[in-house]
Amino acid sequence: MRKINKLNQNEFSNIIGVSQGTLSELETDKYAPSLEIILAIKTNFGVDLEWLLLDGTEKEHTKLFVTRLDNSEIDLISNFRKLNARDKREITEIMKLKINHYNNP
Repeated sequence: MRKINKLNQNEFSNIIGVSQGTLSELETDKYAPSLEIILAIKTNFGVDLEWLLLDGTEKEHTKLFVTRLDNSEIDLISNFRKLNARDKREITEIMKLKINHYNNP
């Protein structure tokens, strides 16, 4: 999920509430993630829990989780997640205005 969202380890670890060192150990399979970490990833990234719990080989062969975003959409989401709550609301309102304008010229 970190790589899909183009986040560095520090950014991703802050989002899911672990230290960068802990994340590094998780990524090198030194230990399995706790339930809290799994739920933090699910909550913050909308990941299907079943997909998240599969190992790498099974993930390659499953259709449970499919990323259908192009690079610009991934960048948009990644950057949006870095904003504070106020800025997120502002961007959301701008998007609503744009959508309304295109739907009602």
